[in-house]
Amino acid sequence: MNNTDRNILKIKAHKLTGKGYNLTYKFPKEEIFCLTAQVRRALISVPSNIIEGYSRNRSRAFVNHLEIAYGSLAEAKYQIYFAYTRKYISKKEYLDFFNDAEEISKMLWSSIKTIYDKNKFKNE
Repeated sequence: MNNTDRNILKIKAHKLTGKGYNLTYKFPKEEIFCLTAQVRRALISVPSNIIEGYSRNRSRAFVNHLEIAYGSLAEAKYQIYFAYTRKYISKKEYLDFFNDAEEISKMLWSSIKTIYDKNKFKNE
């Protein structure tokens, strides 16, 4: 993964986190300590783990952080879907978030696979 790809991934993850945070402001107040907090934690974990992974000097540590980011993004995608099914957000808002999240998921998975293949790690 070159620096340009890293920067694009960081920027996209950062923007998605902001978009997701903005969606949580529409959730009912009774969700503040449950769904709102869960979505925010999952979302902030994505760019945080990408950035932490970049700071590591070992490929295995880097890919581990990308995998955590990937899992956190999957969690956030479900939580935003759940919010949509509860009618906390509109279909347009859900699809807009989901499409951006899918793009980032594909970028993360591609990066993970490339690092695994390049370093001949075993998928454990």
